[in-house]
Amino acid sequence: MTQPTVRSALFVPASRPERIAKALASGADRVIVDLEDAVEEAAKEQARDNLEAFLVAHPQVQLLVRVNAPGHWSHEADLALCQRHDAVRGILLPKAETVEHVQRAHATGKAIWPIIESARGLVALPQLAASAGVERLSFGSLDLGLDLNLRTGSEAAEQVLAQARYAVLLHSRAAGLAAPLDGVFPAIQDVEGLRRHTELARDMGFAGALCIHPSQVKVIHRALQPSAAELDWARRVVAGAEGGAGVFTLDGEMVDAPVILRAHATLARIAHDD
Repeated sequence: MTQPTVRSALFVPASRPERIAKALASGADRVIVDLEDAVEEAAKEQARDNLEAFLVAHPQVQLLVRVNAPGHWSHEADLALCQRHDAVRGILLPKAETVEHVQRAHATGKAIWPIIESARGLVALPQLAASAGVERLSFGSLDLGLDLNLRTGSEAAEQVLAQARYAVLLHSRAAGLAAPLDGVFPAIQDVEGLRRHTELARDMGFAGALCIHPSQVKVIHRALQPSAAELDWARRVVAGAEGGAGVFTLDGEMVDAPVILRAHATLARIAHDD
């Protein structure tokens, strides 16, 4: 089954309900209303009430909700809220570590996006990816780095995180899931850093990234676009293949079925909204 293309998923805190409509108008492919990290403990119930009021007032919207993690005192109430509203098309499940975590969330009838952000989650990846109701995986690099005691920003930390990203990508593909989303880039003003971060995720096979500010959406989308040279190459490959030749040469290199498929995939990355 063809999975929807999702390049960007924008978080907006449920403690700031006036920002939800703005997030939905930001151009992000998905909007995630956050009940977890962006909401302080004392404000959890009010944040959930805010989201409930928004969903009652705007039943036509489509959004995702990041609930509080399994074991948190607010987790069950968060899931119940999601189950009550058709406007919630999916649940972002933090600290996903067991099949039971996923099954409980999927009992709401919603698609589940587990966040892989702990050592236990990495170890359980094959089972999590194969769990019923899982639509795609997302990668929580910041929390995983904390859990593994990595030194943020160091070359050693990036090597470990690259291996974790590979595992997320591998098990997404093996389970037939939509391509995963990379974690957030926390430096909102660092546009060049976000571009490089997104291009790395793109080149590793990720569909895109989670983001925390509307200004990051267009940067992510543009970083995922193929270059002019890539598009020219892909169009010439497809044109050559349409001539009926199964194998031919282009620019001195052999073109066969896998190369033709890569050309079609490159053209499929063209967006028309940026």
